[in-house]
Amino acid sequence: MTVLRSVGALGLAGALGGVLAAALAAPLVGGGGLAAMSVTNTFVDLPPAPREEPLAQVTRLLDKDGRPFAQFYEANRTAVRLGAVAPVMRRAIVAIEDARFYEHGGLDVRGTLRALLTNTQAGGIRQGGSSLTQQLVKNILVESARSDAERDRARAPNLARKITELRLALALEKKYRKDEILERYLNIAYFGAGAHGVEAAARRFFSTSASRLTLTQAATLAGAVRMPYSTDPSLGQEHRERLKMRRDLVLDRMAGLKQITQQEAASGKAAPLGIRLRPEPGGCAQSEYPFYCMYVQRELLSNPVFGNTERERQRRMARGGLTIRTSLDPIAQRAAERAIREHVSPEDTEVAAEAMVEPRTGRIRAMAASKRFGRNPGNRKNGPKTTFNLPADVAHGGGQGFQAGSTFKVFTLATALQQGWRFGDGFQTPGSLVPGQGYRDCSGKPVNDPNTRVLNASGEGEGGPHSIETGTWKSVNIFYMMLERKVGLCNVVRMARTLGATRADGEPLKEVPTFTLGVNEMDPVTVAASFAAFAARGQYCRPLAIVEIVGRDGRRTHVPPSCEQVIERPIADAVNHVLEGVFDKGTMKGQSIGRPAAGKTGTNNGYTSAWFAGYTPHLAAAVSVGDIRGSYRFPLQGVQIGDRYYGSVQGRRCRGRSGWSRWGRRCGVRSRAGSPGPTCHASGAGTRRGWRRRWPRRSARSGGTTRSGGGPGGCSSGCSGRAPGRLWSGRRRASASARTGCSAACPRTAPCWNGPAAARPTGRPRGGVTGAGREARRRPSGLPGVSRSCRWGP
Repeated sequence: MTVLRSVGALGLAGALGGVLAAALAAPLVGGGGLAAMSVTNTFVDLPPAPREEPLAQVTRLLDKDGRPFAQFYEANRTAVRLGAVAPVMRRAIVAIEDARFYEHGGLDVRGTLRALLTNTQAGGIRQGGSSLTQQLVKNILVESARSDAERDRARAPNLARKITELRLALALEKKYRKDEILERYLNIAYFGAGAHGVEAAARRFFSTSASRLTLTQAATLAGAVRMPYSTDPSLGQEHRERLKMRRDLVLDRMAGLKQITQQEAASGKAAPLGIRLRPEPGGCAQSEYPFYCMYVQRELLSNPVFGNTERERQRRMARGGLTIRTSLDPIAQRAAERAIREHVSPEDTEVAAEAMVEPRTGRIRAMAASKRFGRNPGNRKNGPKTTFNLPADVAHGGGQGFQAGSTFKVFTLATALQQGWRFGDGFQTPGSLVPGQGYRDCSGKPVNDPNTRVLNASGEGEGGPHSIETGTWKSVNIFYMMLERKVGLCNVVRMARTLGATRADGEPLKEVPTFTLGVNEMDPVTVAASFAAFAARGQYCRPLAIVEIVGRDGRRTHVPPSCEQVIERPIADAVNHVLEGVFDKGTMKGQSIGRPAAGKTGTNNGYTSAWFAGYTPHLAAAVSVGDIRGSYRFPLQGVQIGDRYYGSVQGRRCRGRSGWSRWGRRCGVRSRAGSPGPTCHASGAGTRRGWRRRWPRRSARSGGTTRSGGGPGGCSSGCSGRAPGRLWSGRRRASASARTGCSAACPRTAPCWNGPAAARPTGRPRGGVTGAGREARRRPSGLPGVSRSCRWGP
């Protein structure tokens, strides 16, 4: 019956539309018959329904646990189906806006006649008499406008616009059923306080959802639609009084239509408004984690995957109604923030920034900085806030970064090991070095610098005999300058590029003799991702913040990790062994976190900045400290950071303070629910037993062949069931070369060997190692780096 009535009403509306429109125009259009006939014809030959653009909706960012932490929107709107709107809300909006909505065909004859009388008396348009369908048409035209001129025409208070609305409303009634029109109206209407659509309005006004609205709440929202600005409850008590009057009017109207009883209306009118305004922050400045938010935002705006042009990507982010799940770990994030906050004040000109990256996926787990995000009072350059994304590169909103210092020595170390250098190999180093010869960039051009004299950084190394281990543990500048010359500057640069090293400003890496000393400006995200490759046993993964995107239609797009095995596993294992020694023999001595960990401190000559980059098998992190006003003009000497004075700041001075070390210590601690944390395991992280349970023992392989034959260390035929024993004698030092494959052996399991004898590790020193080499050969070597290698992953 309702459908038949609507069809009949639609026919009647078409027949009467021209007559009523002509009459409506009578006070303004003289001449009578011809004008009336012309207007009447416009309602017989109807245009197509108005073009509908997808409604602008909120794009939300979620952390890895599904909790929202930021949102972007051009209009605060979340579109919902009509079934997700409380029935009382549907009745309330129809009662006050268009009581005969289900009876007419897009044109409310009675309402239009009423408007006719009012407009005739006023000599102009003073009352529209618009049906709910006509209001929807107006909102569609405004929402779909592509220019200010189109938007102004859609709102113009003139006869031409009114006639256009009438024609399009009739066309819309032919296209959609009544419930579909009502659903579209409820999603497009503006309710005030920045809320577009009934779902956003329910959340904004009452901190609830559209499906849970009560009678009085529904009447309040229905009353706000006609006058959304003068009844905006966020603007003060006077506006709320007007909103209450509108609510009471809706309740009376519903009672008059027998939708509710007089008693229900009276009870509702006696109740207070009950406004519970819920803030709806938009943009990264109002996010709980603004630096991470900015990284995601810049990724969306710069990555062609999300749109062909930046304008298209911007529109999609602001209007798309996307749900973007990120890799942000709130526990790691809070640990990083707390660690920085305890030691560096936002008021300091020295700034600290940290990033945490997950090995084997590249997922960014945390991004933190010592300053708060935003503009300083009076737009001052220096203050407690910054608009730079300090943990990130320029492409993701960051600044120019800080020189990475000695953290870059790992690229030279990895290059040397790849070329066959072995534990204990080394040479005598002088007290200073002039890089006057032997350095060529990747174009073959000599880049020697005879006017530069390199010294060892104070407190980080000294001259004398050094092996690749001691040179790393003590961070000896001159040793690494000499090692870089021996293995080739270009080879080191290529290794750095392979492991994802790119300058923070996006420019090519500077290929100069002091490359290994970290003269290139870097950002923590990039450095953490590079070090994560060692934790992943040579697998580099591009930093990844976005895990999944859910469109407004519910379609899910998973964003997989982008990873590549860039160096062989044995090489990475050997690097891990050397960098583990930094914690018990080097610049991080005494700072164990209770589980396998490796890392490298970084200090620049002149103390322009300080770094630490470290990792466990589950998490890598990098933290930088420098002066935001300029690291060369304001070195880290004689400075007060937080409440502590420093004569000089070195990478090792930050040891044990990073959120990474806090997070590392948390592993093995059960959650409230009794289950292990996300990167921990249940058997007590940090113990050998727990580690083996986390990483099941695997057969060691070399070139795809399982080592099960005889070999050094007392191996006999078949490795299974062998008792723990010495892996390599001191004279058979473990080689980092892929040919040996010895680094895949698991704890307390003797590695066996069936390769050719010529490929077995030998004790021949490289370059005439003196005291350091002899000391290395005397060391027990239950690996240097072999027996513990499978700590770093399967």
